Amino acid sequence: MDFIFMMAPQGGEGGGGSLVTTLIMFGSIFLIFYFMIIRPQQKRAKERDKMIGAAGKGDKIVTNGGIHGTIAGVDDDTVLLKVSDTTKITIDKSAIGKVVSSKSGGDESK
Repeated sequence: MDFIFMMAPQGGEGGGGSLVTTLIMFGSIFLIFYFMIIRPQQKRAKERDKMIGAAGKGDKIVTNGGIHGTIAGVDDDTVLLKVSDTTKITIDKSAIGKVVSSKSGGDESK
């Protein structure tokens, strides 16, 4: 039987080259993660914040929980949501899932 043993380079000749190669590999992996995962996620978060900030009175929205309603009033952190003619609920702005139709044309009217 033949056994193959891998040995480290003798005399320290190849040690520096493998360190540079490893650093380049880790750097390239970080760049791939940044451009494929982190950057698009930051872009979506900015778009969501912009959408929530632009939601105003009269806009029809859907919450993250699936509740459909029309915005009846806007405060700093909360929204008064008209669900039916007699029912209004207060929700956090962060609970807005999407704006279905914008009556205010993008302007926030308080």
